[in-house]
Amino acid sequence: MIFMDNLKQYLIATDIIDSDHPDVRAFAADRIGNAAKAVDKAVQLYYAVRDEIRYDPYHPFFLPEHYRASNVLKGRRGFCIPKVSLLCASGRASGIPSRAGFANVRNHLATRQLLEFLGTDVFVFHGFAEFFLEGKWVKATPAFNRELCERHGVAPLEFNGREDSIFQPYNNEDRKFMEYLEFLGSYADIPVNDIVTAFKKPTGKSECRAGLRILKNTATSARAVLK
Repeated sequence: MIFMDNLKQYLIATDIIDSDHPDVRAFAADRIGNAAKAVDKAVQLYYAVRDEIRYDPYHPFFLPEHYRASNVLKGRRGFCIPKVSLLCASGRASGIPSRAGFANVRNHLATRQLLEFLGTDVFVFHGFAEFFLEGKWVKATPAFNRELCERHGVAPLEFNGREDSIFQPYNNEDRKFMEYLEFLGSYADIPVNDIVTAFKKPTGKSECRAGLRILKNTATSARAVLK
């Protein structure tokens, strides 16, 4: 049995999951509407983040502000982890214990452009959110917006607040899609240092080895994403 004292860390704001930011709180309140039950609130928030925040695998990733929920909301784009940060912040702002979970996955349907950019088909530190609902933790994966899924022949991930929502192993044409290789654990905050370290490894994002230098030296590129 999980006692509420153990859940407090998943309800408070952090520097990155800034659930106390006025914009985040307003976003969460607006999207849950008249929903009264925690499950219904979580479902509303999931679809809002999934579809209103565009998936962008080329979003900067090497500084804490690139993951900060209020910045993600302002920029309206991000890859899986920034979107998870916003979903967790929205959950906490709505009184739902929320945390970030991570796994290494292999994307069998990644585009050639993305594979060349990453240098691998293994996505390290793929992120998903976890809500504590009806006495248990439930996974929710808001990464790919509906429009993107439809363009690539993959059914958008649905979420009912009671069952885990993680990527499907096959797409609509029965081709291999996403393969979970290793679950890395759950966190009360976004572990930026661990993520950047993992992205620097040979199996991580190649732009951390090539493009990181460019992004750091071109501060306007990073700021443009956050505008």
